[in-house]
Amino acid sequence: MFAADRLALSDELLLSVEKPERYIGGEVNSVIKDIKAVDVRFAFCFPDVYEIGMSHIGIQILYGLFNSYPDVWCERVYSPWHDLDGVLRKNRIPLFTLESQDPVRDFDFLGFTLQYEMCYTNVLQVLDLSGIPLLSEDRTDDDPIVIGGGPCTYNPEPIADFFDLFYIGEGETQYRRLFDLYKAHREKGFQRSAFLRECARIPGIYVPSLYETEYHEDGMLAAMKPRFPDVPAVVHREIVTDLSHAYYPESPLVPFIKVTQDRVALEVMRGCIRGCRFCQAGQLYKPLREKSLEACKESALAMLRSTGHEEISLSSLSSSDYSHLPELLDFLIETAGREHVNVSLPSLRIDAFSLDVMSKIQDVKKSSLTFAPEAGSQRLRDVINKGLTEEDILRGAHEAFLGGWHKVKLYFMLGLPTETEEDIAGIGDIANKIAVEYFDTVPKEERGGQSVEITASTSFFVPKPFTPFQWAAMHTQEDFLNRAKMTKQGIMAQLNQKRIRYNWHNADESVMEGVFARGDRRLSAVILDAYRDGCMFDAWGEQFHFDRWMAAFEKNGLDPAFYYLRERSDDELFPWDFIDIGVTKAFLLREWKEALAGRKSANCRERCLGCGAARFGVGVCVR
Repeated sequence: MFAADRLALSDELLLSVEKPERYIGGEVNSVIKDIKAVDVRFAFCFPDVYEIGMSHIGIQILYGLFNSYPDVWCERVYSPWHDLDGVLRKNRIPLFTLESQDPVRDFDFLGFTLQYEMCYTNVLQVLDLSGIPLLSEDRTDDDPIVIGGGPCTYNPEPIADFFDLFYIGEGETQYRRLFDLYKAHREKGFQRSAFLRECARIPGIYVPSLYETEYHEDGMLAAMKPRFPDVPAVVHREIVTDLSHAYYPESPLVPFIKVTQDRVALEVMRGCIRGCRFCQAGQLYKPLREKSLEACKESALAMLRSTGHEEISLSSLSSSDYSHLPELLDFLIETAGREHVNVSLPSLRIDAFSLDVMSKIQDVKKSSLTFAPEAGSQRLRDVINKGLTEEDILRGAHEAFLGGWHKVKLYFMLGLPTETEEDIAGIGDIANKIAVEYFDTVPKEERGGQSVEITASTSFFVPKPFTPFQWAAMHTQEDFLNRAKMTKQGIMAQLNQKRIRYNWHNADESVMEGVFARGDRRLSAVILDAYRDGCMFDAWGEQFHFDRWMAAFEKNGLDPAFYYLRERSDDELFPWDFIDIGVTKAFLLREWKEALAGRKSANCRERCLGCGAARFGVGVCVR
């Protein structure tokens, strides 16, 4: 029996679309409340299909947190696939949430988690299907407050025109205050403009309509400033200071259908000690904060009991840097043995893939091992500060093969700053050496009819805000594809080429991601026109229409090359400079210069580099 009194779609309409389970709600651990007993209704949207959105740990955390408040009911909505999109438009049915099946436009808040830039047109799809004006300036007091969170909000300017609010930082800290403010304003007669004006004084909240931008004649950003004296010029990132006692769901949602990550996700820490210069998450979530071993154990047991999942995965940017990993693994493997649960260890650094860890998990089901050398040569790995040598890679592969693994996935980037043909050739060389290591490590009689399978994948480098590479230029699509061609040729020239499979990313899509990653507010008009021309699900390669995007740029008199091809000057004002994440721009610039000089930097446990995150007074900075 479904939790909602009735479904928004008839059986006939549901059976006319692919995977109707995406739209019916009623999953295990979904929350149903009495509408009359709550004061605030929050529709939480992941602007992609159900299978991807249900795999996101951030929504699971905030969904549980919001619903722990007696006066708040948080429900979910995902981007409907093209088939349901057409059904809704044809039958004039407004987009609805899963839990109550009520129209999204009837809610107080519509929140989006923005995980990648290529979901921006899906935001407009959800607004459009909900009957909510696409531009924030066109909304009335009767429309939901549209708020965005997630990593893309660290440069919210390309989508600023579509949002009333952005939440900058980790969501556990200020939403309660936001809900209370909303309730107070509604009690005295709600006025949207007055509410938004006061929201700007909540730490971490950015109200784009309260700021104005100015540009130089050459298109560079000249200034961004508040329209009113009581609106802060700088928005400071919110962080959780005590991860062990922060809210974490004991009863996460369990989907009806197979999703991208169909398992229990146990968050063990936030942040990262590694200073990879291309990595945005490594800077955004500083400083590294660990969850206590006891808190991890309690969460693991509670989630396994409440979900029935057969796999548990450690969630962090670098699981092998968790200081209690050996003890936690002992506990999880003992639990796994009793409950027939598989233990998954993503985000392991190949240099930390020790024999001790291998021996602990060698009896657990073996899937592919994933390692990310990122670059094919030691010179380029030093440029990006990967902190990984060829010796580390081969030793890690050797230990993995001893542990019974034979499938290896390798991730690299093409187009990194200072990259040469020699660096590209190194990708095939490393893949081949790993194959050789397998044959040298595992005797023929012990292979059981198996052989090593290596998959080398390359993405194209996209500079992101708040990284040392935010000053870097990207390459053209043609150049990216030439580099992929050279990589393939290098692999085909290897002795063990038959054991190596090669994949590469879409160059046009990477360029567009680069435009939006470092773009300014003028891009909102481009995104709007591209959506009106049919662009949706741009992150899905076969759905991406580069020609339509180029037409939208031309219509608005903007050149995408301005945003992705040029290297930034040291003193350029960035569209995201009004946000303070704790890490200083001076530190990032210093790291950019170190990268160009080919010099490595220490990690946070070796030595403090003075990045600025120590101001938070927590985590590794205190130690």
